[in-house]
Amino acid sequence: MDFSLISNTFITIFTTDVFFYCILGVVAGMVIGTLPGLSATMGIAILTPLTFWLEPAQGMAVLLGIYNSAIWAGGISAILINTPGTPASIAQTFDGYYMVTQGKVKKALNMNTIYSVIGGLIGTVVLIVFSFPVAEFALKFGPPEMFAMALFGLSMMIGVSGGSVFKGLLAGALGLLVSTIGMDPMTGALRFTFGNINMLSGIEFVVVMVGMFGVGEVLYQISKEARKNAQIVSNTAEAFPTAKETKASVIPTLVCGAISAVIGAVPGTGGDIAAIICWQQTKNFSKHPEEFGKGAVNGLAVTSCANNAVIGGAMTTMMTLGIPGDGVTAVLIGSLMMYGMQPGPMMFVEKPEFVYNVMGLMVVGYIMILILGLLSTKFASLILKVPQEVIWVIVVGFCILGSYAVNNSMFDVYVMFAAGFVGFLCKRCEVPLGPFVLALLLGNLCESNFRRALSMSLGDYSIFLTRPITVVLLILTVLSLVLPAIGQLRKKSKAAK
Repeated sequence: MDFSLISNTFITIFTTDVFFYCILGVVAGMVIGTLPGLSATMGIAILTPLTFWLEPAQGMAVLLGIYNSAIWAGGISAILINTPGTPASIAQTFDGYYMVTQGKVKKALNMNTIYSVIGGLIGTVVLIVFSFPVAEFALKFGPPEMFAMALFGLSMMIGVSGGSVFKGLLAGALGLLVSTIGMDPMTGALRFTFGNINMLSGIEFVVVMVGMFGVGEVLYQISKEARKNAQIVSNTAEAFPTAKETKASVIPTLVCGAISAVIGAVPGTGGDIAAIICWQQTKNFSKHPEEFGKGAVNGLAVTSCANNAVIGGAMTTMMTLGIPGDGVTAVLIGSLMMYGMQPGPMMFVEKPEFVYNVMGLMVVGYIMILILGLLSTKFASLILKVPQEVIWVIVVGFCILGSYAVNNSMFDVYVMFAAGFVGFLCKRCEVPLGPFVLALLLGNLCESNFRRALSMSLGDYSIFLTRPITVVLLILTVLSLVLPAIGQLRKKSKAAK
């Protein structure tokens, strides 16, 4: 590590117009992330062509600002209106919106900002210090490891089922069925497309997410008049977590940040997967698991941290190996190549100043997010004072815009409304949406890698028991299912005594 290059990087950022472009990217990312359906991937893909006339450092300042800021800002709408701004913000709805209904509006928004920045900085430290080791570890993930990772994620289905495990498993099974729509990942055969060419590539996850959490929430509020203005009044006395809550969140946040950075380094994963896994594992080890899903401070802290910590891991894999860790880094690879940079180990040798510039921009970007986030809390919470009817119209409008923008297809808009109706029925029948979303997200990943692994071993199932990483992940899967049950039995035995 060249400390002279690091110091020169920060001097360059703060003394040139790169700083201005970084601010521009952070503000643009805040707008994109807050609006439901407009993901960080979509925002960067749309704005990348506008950066080609800039210098590489300036262009990356804009794109990294959007990337970092959009993931943080996605939590704003997830917390305030129970509609994730980006897919990575899904887990923040588990506890964030409940805190809002309890009057802890400013506290929830400030926590989103603070823990997002902490997670982002943890991921950036991983990028700076552990670039090569983490990327080398992620490169060992083949189909068996990816299957075990997906299965581990699916084991969280019970944890996000709330009070009814049966309803949660039912929703998860439906999500797995929907994930099979489209072309077979191995043979290319059509499955459940009913002759509709729009379904060849399957059902878009972002479209379903926007419909279920956006339109579904609006329909539910209309039918139940769930969000009374008198019910959601900001408690200004609780703008930040208490010292006790902060102390209890330190270890879970640091552990989940480190785990999420490693998850982000694995190609094909993302903030949504990391946040759900971290939320469930924190719940498993918590002394008060019954609080999770009902406004738990630790729940919001670890999810806000996890979905941002993933960025550092994804950037590590992208920069050192030239392999995209997620959709955003796939777009960034194209941007780097347009700037004349070739992501990979040689970039660290031939362009070390550019590599350190990227690392410096991520640190500066999170400092800006911290300042902007804390200053905008008061203004962001004003959305709760807007009449319900206006909020409903705006949310549905952006849901339509976001769904259409995914593929420029009206079919996705129809799917979004259908998903919204299903989400509404699920909320009325108290069927948790978490398992459905989790199964839809991981179903195809789990199936395709399971079948690829068996192809590698010519049908020999022992391949899953002879690879160390796979075995560890399978053990973690079993533990995540068994430990909560053991905990419940212990509580029952104590209560009986």
